[in-house]
Amino acid sequence: MENKNPSPFAFGKRNYQIMLLGLLVMAIGFIIMALDSQPYGYGFLGLTLGPIVLVIGFIIQFFAILAKPRKSN
Repeated sequence: MENKNPSPFAFGKRNYQIMLLGLLVMAIGFIIMALDSQPYGYGFLGLTLGPIVLVIGFIIQFFAILAKPRKSN
């Protein structure tokens, strides 16, 4: 069976949307860490909340790579 309309992209539209969401979440994590007012980032934002948000962003990216693209008819 041959694919009639091969896409020039490696992933489907849904995958790229999830990847953009992951990038947005990761950017928010870095911004949260930068907003920490403690010296050298040793406060709650720099050591706890920011890294947790970053890990969530990386998990979203991992899911975006592994998610199967929807089949179009």
